[in-house]
Amino acid sequence: MAKEVEVVLSPRLYEIFDTEEANVVVVDVLRATSAICAAFENGVKEILPVRDVYEALEYKEKGWLAAAERNGNVVPGFDFGNSPHAFMQADIKGKGVVLTTTNGTKAIDIAKSSSKEILIGSFINLKAIADLLIKKGEKVVVLCAGWKDRYCMEDSIFAGALVELLLEGGFTTSCDSAKSVRRMWKAGEIDLKTYLSDCSHRLRLGSKNLDDDIDFCLTQNQSNLVPVLRKGVLVVE
Repeated sequence: MAKEVEVVLSPRLYEIFDTEEANVVVVDVLRATSAICAAFENGVKEILPVRDVYEALEYKEKGWLAAAERNGNVVPGFDFGNSPHAFMQADIKGKGVVLTTTNGTKAIDIAKSSSKEILIGSFINLKAIADLLIKKGEKVVVLCAGWKDRYCMEDSIFAGALVELLLEGGFTTSCDSAKSVRRMWKAGEIDLKTYLSDCSHRLRLGSKNLDDDIDFCLTQNQSNLVPVLRKGVLVVE
């Protein structure tokens, strides 16, 4: 199959893309996929993404560390939400974490229906995931988690950054959304934080005094690890 890259701007659009033989990169910059990458960088053994809070509670009762976020807030009764800093500060080395979030784990669940492999992308591991995909040399579909199925600027500009690196690495695209987000990246890459200053989810998190999370999630190449889904569980490649 040709080394082609496409971008899905919302989970609602996923089913209309040809993804059966594609490596699907799920991205939720603010904050789920950034937190996942931070957790693995901090030594977590595995992360079980689930869509439902009640399923996460069942695993918590079995002794798993449990993380749950809804609408930007930690769900009461859980160890964490989806702040990357929480995973950096906690003792998680060698442990398993069950995770459910508003958008990110939903996107992972949707991608499971049709994909060759699911990988987790963020600015945290941008170069690492681009290098891995270039090495694989197979079709790539970038799935933007968005916000409750709505378009999000921060996921799209990450997709543009990844598209740019893949095109430099020999990929091609005929996908208009891939071309659009690449242009978006070229417009905002010099000062990403300012470019995204008025995006809706950044404002939402800022109102909760989570600016440190925002800064962390927009900082590139802090990890060389690429989480991948193996039999329903995220592990590092």
